[in-house]
Amino acid sequence: MAWQASVVTLFPEMFPGPLTHSLAGKGLKKKIWNVSPIQIRDFAQDKHRTVDDTSYGHNAGMILKPDIVHCAMCHAVEHFLGTPQIIFMSPRGEPFKQPLARSLAQSDGVIVLCGHYEGIDERVIEHWRDTHGLKEISLGDYILSGGEIAALTLLDACIRLLPEIVHNEASLAQESFDLDLLEFPQYTKPYEWQDKVVPDVLLSGDHKKIAAWQKFEAEKITRARRPDLWELYSQTECKK
Repeated sequence: MAWQASVVTLFPEMFPGPLTHSLAGKGLKKKIWNVSPIQIRDFAQDKHRTVDDTSYGHNAGMILKPDIVHCAMCHAVEHFLGTPQIIFMSPRGEPFKQPLARSLAQSDGVIVLCGHYEGIDERVIEHWRDTHGLKEISLGDYILSGGEIAALTLLDACIRLLPEIVHNEASLAQESFDLDLLEFPQYTKPYEWQDKVVPDVLLSGDHKKIAAWQKFEAEKITRARRPDLWELYSQTECKK
């Protein structure tokens, strides 16, 4: 069975979008995964297809209505084959990290709810969290116009981990964050470019020395650029 992605959004035309290219695009053509965009506006009840209203508390901006969003989510679940992992893209959610991407890729698939305007009525979020285990997920500490770009990023991170998408398993295992470190430097031909040469150790053929060099470089880069990751990595290494 293909890995499924349903996206509940006001902009279904954004999907699959860039995911029709590269590895994800090849997987889509091979039916390794599929995506079903669901237009929230289709579930509006009035002739104007209204999906939002003003906020209680006199806050600026419009809020997506809970009854409309709920109907769209119910439709997504009813048409999902298997058990979906339900995600709401939100800047207040838990940070999206590689272990979560790996876990989602191992599931039947995801239903991703994308907010817009100033947000979604809290009651529908609470309902789906309490009844279906909805997770609020954040890509980082910044604000986007809506959840669609974030959803595309989440889907890409999951899709590339699906069986048959990336054929080189060793490549996946050596990537940043799967090693709890940033990735070490990579080089290819030509050997010399702009008076810079490839480190000699990479031409040595000594796999142990190469692995040691790669680990050293990854540690050095992580220590300098991501002290938060370095602290976690150091704690883990001390326990070994």
